[in-house]
Amino acid sequence: MPATDVELVRGALAGSEWAFRELVLRYQTPVYRLTVRMLRDPSRAEELAQDTFVKAFRSLHTYDAQRKFAAWLLAIARNVAIDELRRGKLHTLPLEEPGTDGVPIHETLEAEGPTPALIAERRELGRALETAIGRLRPEYREIVTLRHEQELDYGEIAEITGLPVGTVKSSLHRARKELAEHMSRLGWSPAN
Repeated sequence: MPATDVELVRGALAGSEWAFRELVLRYQTPVYRLTVRMLRDPSRAEELAQDTFVKAFRSLHTYDAQRKFAAWLLAIARNVAIDELRRGKLHTLPLEEPGTDGVPIHETLEAEGPTPALIAERRELGRALETAIGRLRPEYREIVTLRHEQELDYGEIAEITGLPVGTVKSSLHRARKELAEHMSRLGWSPAN
């Protein structure tokens, strides 16, 4: 049975490089995806993901085992990304450029035995969705990413963002509505 996050944290605090490496392997993708969604710059997001793990390592003694480790770590990643956004040193990519997170949505959609037409449609939908998400305000993009890509619940999102749960819910509702409007403008309606 694999070690729990709490066990790995305890091991890392006791000096086990293996334990911290396991935490990095377990959470490198979620941390990267959050930072790339916020920054829209894959190479800078990689650097900030590394910075996140350095900060987490230095602050590991402050981790409260009553909290989910993922929420604690993603809060650090969020703060690192926000600091970068505030510094305004980002080189942005055009919204139309697909695959800004290194893993395009259309490549992650898989089904058993899809037809070439279905594959083409999914690719087109993935590009449209990526564009629509890119057009959301950064705070909406962050909440959508945490909810739908990281699959966090409202409480965890509230903990990471520092927002009340009610604000998270209403922001997510507004983000989804805005996302639907963007998708509609791109030619995709719920019936498509």
